[in-house]
Amino acid sequence: MISAGLLASPFLGSVAADHSALLAVPAASAKPNKEQVADAPRLASVVNFRDVAGTGQGYPAQGSHHLNKGVFYRSNALTPNDADLATLNALHLSTVFDLRSSDEIAQKGDRVPAGAKYENISIFSGNLSTGVPSFTSPDDARKFMRDINKSFVSDAGERGKFADLLTQLADQQGPAVFHCTAGKDRTGWASYLLLSLARVDDATIMSDYLLSNDYLAVSNAATLAQIKAAKGEAAAAVYAPLLGVDRTYLQAGIDQLVADYGSVDKYLKDGLGLNGHTIEQLRHKLTQ
Repeated sequence: MISAGLLASPFLGSVAADHSALLAVPAASAKPNKEQVADAPRLASVVNFRDVAGTGQGYPAQGSHHLNKGVFYRSNALTPNDADLATLNALHLSTVFDLRSSDEIAQKGDRVPAGAKYENISIFSGNLSTGVPSFTSPDDARKFMRDINKSFVSDAGERGKFADLLTQLADQQGPAVFHCTAGKDRTGWASYLLLSLARVDDATIMSDYLLSNDYLAVSNAATLAQIKAAKGEAAAAVYAPLLGVDRTYLQAGIDQLVADYGSVDKYLKDGLGLNGHTIEQLRHKLTQ
C-alpha cells in the first residue's frame, strides 16, 4: 500500500465517447485571426508552462479562426529559476492565478513575475484537508483521478472556484497565467473549459490535455525513480497513474458534465453561473 499523502501535491493539478454535440466541429480551413505572438517559451524550471491556445498559428476553432496566443497561459507551480523568471517577466503577465491549496503553497510558493498581481483560488482544498486515500493498486489511483475530474462538475464548491477563475480571466486587461501544482488536473479542466467555449474541436482538446505527459515526462520519471528506490517497484507502479494524465481522467469529467448539464454551455451558465457577457468576453479574447 502506498499513501498518496506522502507525495500528494505533484499529481493534484489534479475521448473514448463521441461528444460532437457537446463540442464544436473543427474548422478544416481555419485562418489566423491576426499576426500571432511567439510560442510560449519552454522553461527549464517550470516544465509544464504553455499557451492555452497552442503553438504555431494557434489551435483551429469553428468559424475559420485560429485561437489567439499570448492571452492565457497554463502552468505547473510557478517556481522559476532566475533565468526563467526573466523570461516570464518579458511576457508582461497581468495576473498569476494560483489554484493550489494553502498547504501546497506553503511547501513552495510562487515567484511572481514583475508587474503581475497574484490571486489564489484554492480548488480541491476541501478534499485535501480531509486527507488523501491510500492506494493498493494502479486501478485505485486511476479511479481517484477520475473522481477528481468528476468533482469539478458535481461539487458546488469546486464549481464556484472555477466560476471565479473564469470570471476574473474574462476581466483581465493583459496576459494571464493560471496553474496548480503539476499543471494537469485543475489546470487541465480550466483549459478544457476555455477551449470548449472557444469552439475548438474535441479531438484537439483531448490532445492538448494529454500534452502534460510530454511536458512532465522527465520530472515524472525522476519522481518514479525516487519512489522505486525508496519503496520498491510495486509502489512506483501504484503511484505512476497519479503523476500523469490519461484520456479517461478528463473523459470522466466530461461524462459527468453531460449527465448533469447536457452541454458545456449549460454547465457554464447553470453550473458555474456565468452570464452570457462573461462567456462572450472569454471567447472574444481567444478568437477575435
